[in-house]
Amino acid sequence: MIRPEPPIFMFVTVPNPRARMPVTIKLSRKFYEKLGEDLANELVDWFNKVDATYRGDLREVNELNFARFDAKLEQRLVELDAKWGSKWSALDAKLEQRLVELDAKWGSKWSALDAKLEQRVAQLHADLQTGLATLKGELLAEIGKLRGETTAAIARAQSTTVKWMFRFWAPTAAGIVATAVGVAALLLHR
Repeated sequence: MIRPEPPIFMFVTVPNPRARMPVTIKLSRKFYEKLGEDLANELVDWFNKVDATYRGDLREVNELNFARFDAKLEQRLVELDAKWGSKWSALDAKLEQRLVELDAKWGSKWSALDAKLEQRVAQLHADLQTGLATLKGELLAEIGKLRGETTAAIARAQSTTVKWMFRFWAPTAAGIVATAVGVAALLLHR
């Protein structure tokens, strides 16, 4: 909403002539003194009408200029929107094309990489199976060897133990038998 502005020209009478006042008030007082109240009021009314007319004309010119500016701006925005809309569409189509090309390119590379990886995994699996079979054979051979050595060591230990037992018990048994024969001989001699 547009507020009406106060008129520029306004004549005022001041009761105290010594008071400090703006130039327009001093001028207004002199107009009233020289021209009289009727003529000064008529002159003020005429100035205010001219001012209101000019203000109205200026407002109309400004509104027309703003309307033309607004229409031109709207036209330029529509043109700019159409121009950029086509550019964005072209850019979007180009980007979509590049993405399809990139997808096709990487699709074939991923397939080749997948095949190569599958081949290497199969080779690794075969090598691992062979290595495990060899290791199992070596372990079984080593276990067999250790069993043979352990069995031989146990047999040697048993043989040694029997020899030591015989060596320990034979003289003890001979001593016991000799003691028994000696006791029997003593008993019989008596």
